[in-house]
Amino acid sequence: MALSKKDVKHIAKLARLGLSGKEKKKYLKDLGGILDYMEMLNEVDTKNVEPLALVTGLKNVLRKDENFHQLDIEKVKQIISQAAEREDNFIKTKPVLENK
Repeated sequence: MALSKKDVKHIAKLARLGLSGKEKKKYLKDLGGILDYMEMLNEVDTKNVEPLALVTGLKNVLRKDENFHQLDIEKVKQIISQAAEREDNFIKTKPVLENK
């Protein structure tokens, strides 16, 4: 599949990338190669091949979410009462992330 400089410029704009002229040429070549390879893969006859979602055959076994630790309310109150700053049932801390 032929890719034009206009296509690369459009893709860069969508990805919010500022590309130099040299980078545009490089991506024109690289993306063109990827698309050519994908086109070649599309020509492979896969009529007798069963579709796969996973190639390992492994299954993802999930456990049920459970509360493993029953908190002692009195201990929680004691811990919160010892905090330097608190609000309701929460311990107040200094901000970790900055607001911008």
